[in-house]
Amino acid sequence: MILQVILACVICFAITALAGKLLIPELVKLKAGQSIKEIGPTWHMTKQGTPTMGGLMFIIGIGVTVVALGWRGMAQGDFTHIYVYLFALVFGVIGYIDDYQKVKHHHNTGLTAIQKFLLQLAAAVAFLCLLRYEGHLSPNLYIPFFNTYVVLNWVVYMVLAAFIIVGTVNAVNITDGLDGLSSSVTVPVAIFFAVMGIVWKQFPQLGIFGGAMVGGLFGFLLYNHYPAKVFMGDTGSLFLGGAVAALAFAYDMPLVLIPVGIVYICETLSDILQVGYFKLTHGKRIFKMAPLHHHFEMCGWKETKIVAVFTTVSAIFCVLAYLGVMNRFAY
Repeated sequence: MILQVILACVICFAITALAGKLLIPELVKLKAGQSIKEIGPTWHMTKQGTPTMGGLMFIIGIGVTVVALGWRGMAQGDFTHIYVYLFALVFGVIGYIDDYQKVKHHHNTGLTAIQKFLLQLAAAVAFLCLLRYEGHLSPNLYIPFFNTYVVLNWVVYMVLAAFIIVGTVNAVNITDGLDGLSSSVTVPVAIFFAVMGIVWKQFPQLGIFGGAMVGGLFGFLLYNHYPAKVFMGDTGSLFLGGAVAALAFAYDMPLVLIPVGIVYICETLSDILQVGYFKLTHGKRIFKMAPLHHHFEMCGWKETKIVAVFTTVSAIFCVLAYLGVMNRFAY
């Protein structure tokens, strides 16, 4: 199993790296450049025109890898990794539509907030119903670190789960604001889910998916590290958010998203607190700029330092998450 996960990582890295070589020139030809918000840091305007929708390269890489290496499991009737991929792909398509609208009209607004929310909510409900039908989901809410469960009513669980998924997806999207940030922060998260697939032998397909995700992100970082040659766009960030959320539910432990997604949560909370406080105080701010990565930029931190620190925090909390769930299937 370890070799399969490593192989998934290597293969997906190679496919993603190759896809980048082919995709980026095409995005440049299509003039698929990112429009930068004027309300952001002024120095970000130099990024104007950098190709977006680069997330397509790891979406392709992960898809090819999980089908190729997961074939044996599929022959035995285990399609869990395909469900996870297709669910993430739906979010990637939503992001692609959003990116396409931005590129087509040359501004930084695509789908409306309500359009995104309804599409994401519909996808979340469909995925949860599928997992329940296939027997991969239970209303027993696993509590990490305490190694116990809280049994919920199915309706309550489904409503809670749908909003957790939508919240996670958008939190990953908010984190995608600096060169290499969202992709780097998500690498430890993907490693965590890959390791779980190795440790818990009843989830081999999910381990392969996690390994492919790690390789895809490293392949993408070849082009997305500072200074970025391409951005993942909403195409990539919504796909990643969908993949992270789907993996947590496929493993039937959604609350593990709290530690593994600590950076996403902090980024989102900083945005919520900033807007709320601004409205309540009629113009005062908690942070110099939100979300949180922009605050540190305004404090003088370089993008590379922010990415390094945030990724380190993500890695530490992923290790803590492992310690919190390692005894779940101890016999």
